[in-house]
Amino acid sequence: MSISETWMRLFERPVPAKIVCVGLNYRPHAAESNFEVPDQPLLFAKFANTLVDPGEAIELPRQAEHVDAEAELACVIGRRIRDASADEALEAVYGYTAANDVSARDLQFGDGQWFRGKGFDTFCPLLPDIVPVGELGAGSGLRVVQRLNGDVLQDGSTDDLIFDVPTLVAFVSGVMTLEPGDVILTGTPEGVGYFRTPRIALAHGDEVEVEVEGVGILRNHVVDRGR
Repeated sequence: MSISETWMRLFERPVPAKIVCVGLNYRPHAAESNFEVPDQPLLFAKFANTLVDPGEAIELPRQAEHVDAEAELACVIGRRIRDASADEALEAVYGYTAANDVSARDLQFGDGQWFRGKGFDTFCPLLPDIVPVGELGAGSGLRVVQRLNGDVLQDGSTDDLIFDVPTLVAFVSGVMTLEPGDVILTGTPEGVGYFRTPRIALAHGDEVEVEVEGVGILRNHVVDRGR
């Protein structure tokens, strides 16, 4: 099934109303980025224009010089929730899937905020398969991997999350009402291309895989929009 088919079947809407993302939520990734570990979740957002299905292309925008993939566990909300405690928050989770938080690094850091660098069309591939929360609980202990052309770049575990899923859902619900079908991207492990030596950027013809243990593999190819 596609994203739209799954979301219409489960949540009676073609796409998530909100895609809430969490930055620097793995200590090793914060360290490789030379950022301090946040004392509360660092939130930003993507919009529906960023969504693409497995097998569709990630497009490299002409404005960007370095585009990265980020492997992430994504949490899908199952019922309306507001100002929840961590215990209440997990009860509102429908399940989990895999996401790729594609990022134009030069724009993300050059702009001083992340709206443009994270918001281009095709910058949020999402696996439509959702594993119920009853199978994965709070989403702890799951391996999260990014492969670029078959080579492993990221290989982490959700045990290393600074803020776990119940904490994130509760925190976000204190900011905004969460509705069925809303998605929270929980952050990415260390190993992204921008912070490697030498740096590794996505290029035309690349294939990116995001694998979340117990969930599945999200696979997309990369195209240069200028070609």
